[in-house]
Amino acid sequence: MGEEVRSRSYTREERQRYREKVRQDLDVFELMLHRSSFEFDRPMTGLEIELNLVDEHFEPSFHNAEVLAAIADPGYQTELAQYNIELNVPPRPLPGRAALELEEELRASLNAADARARETGSRIMAIGILPTLRPEHYEREWISANNRYSALNDSIFVARGEDIRLDLEGPDGERVDAYCDSIAPESACTSVQLHLQVAPTGFAAHWNAAQALSAVQVALAANSPYFFGRRLHAETRIALFQQSTDTRPIELKNQGVRPRVFFGERWITSIFDLFEENVRYFPALLADCSDEDPAAELAAGRAPRLAELRLHNGTIYRWNRPIYDVVGGVPHLRVENRVLPAGPTIADVLANAAFYYGAVRVLARQERPVWTRMSFAACAENFERAARDGIDARLYWPGAGELCVDELVLRHLLPLAHQGLEEWGVAPEVRERYLGIIEARCVAGVNGATWQTQAVQRLEAQGADRPTALRGMLARYARHMARNEPVHTWPLP
Repeated sequence: MGEEVRSRSYTREERQRYREKVRQDLDVFELMLHRSSFEFDRPMTGLEIELNLVDEHFEPSFHNAEVLAAIADPGYQTELAQYNIELNVPPRPLPGRAALELEEELRASLNAADARARETGSRIMAIGILPTLRPEHYEREWISANNRYSALNDSIFVARGEDIRLDLEGPDGERVDAYCDSIAPESACTSVQLHLQVAPTGFAAHWNAAQALSAVQVALAANSPYFFGRRLHAETRIALFQQSTDTRPIELKNQGVRPRVFFGERWITSIFDLFEENVRYFPALLADCSDEDPAAELAAGRAPRLAELRLHNGTIYRWNRPIYDVVGGVPHLRVENRVLPAGPTIADVLANAAFYYGAVRVLARQERPVWTRMSFAACAENFERAARDGIDARLYWPGAGELCVDELVLRHLLPLAHQGLEEWGVAPEVRERYLGIIEARCVAGVNGATWQTQAVQRLEAQGADRPTALRGMLARYARHMARNEPVHTWPLP
């Protein structure tokens, strides 16, 4: 999302040329999968954390340009809205004590960044959706000063031809039903993205495993129960992201046209399946063309950047996205796992990451993989249930049937995560710390969504109205977040 584009709109000729370049890139990519050497001998992991800015009243603060100037760290970058920023963590190997060192580095980095932000009248919060956002916040100038964001907004509405409808309902009947004339509500969805570098021959297994695991990740880590002040899904971010970037008018939905936020519809056999789907099914939103001749680059023994294919891939929001990239002249492939919300703490974020990296390694290497024993439709239904019900969801798992998330994790998946991290060479103290947080979260039945909901209910029972209760909850959330105490240990008001 962060890379700049040259134009906010494109001519018919530019779009036609772009389509031709994307198809050319796809052909070259197919050749590379058969002929080229990809970097994977030392698998690397990466991390991105999207963050919100709030003012002293815990309302959104639309000052990311000033905050980023004050932080003055290239690891922090703009995101879609002026109340968003993103922290990009340099790739690193998993083995040893790297995660413990990363926790210290990230906490120190965020503390320093927050101190700088406070000098500008803002503060930083890691939360899936900022609960104090209201529709009137999007009536002002909200979008970040990045041409790509404006071009994306314009392209989605040109494709759609009408305002976007948001229609979300919570378990107790609270509902958001509104029309939007921009993609501003997408900016409410702040997430954590986990990257895993894999070999071309192992990509399909890792992507399928990540898809199967995604529902469990969402259920365990849900942290987005409020939007526009209403209690909606445990992880409202999932449905909100899908609806707020939907390029389809109702007639195309009725025809079964695929949405841009796409869980998928089948298990895959190669990374090429996903890139081919991108080209076959999704029209371009951004149509910037490079001067690269990818076939000539490949013939000359160099790794082409495939800029058009990568740009197109960046506007199709799979929850597990395929990534092709070139670093130091050497190409590599990654699975980008995008299902997790931001927060509540760095300890929680790294616990979620440890569970994912450990479990996905074992699931990808099983003799009878989970995706050979579960239909893709069941996998997709799990994902919807997890987003709606969070840690209280009941999910289907092959060999175990339908069971509660805590039982599925504690009895079946946590042992796999321990095994996978051990196979990665992760130190025992790292496994015990982070998987211990996952275990305790399951035992307590508390994640970010349940804590937020219960805290607001307690404050309302004490006489606060909803806006006051949300601000009071966020004030407590911010204190616990800064102390890096895992969310299952947080006291209620």
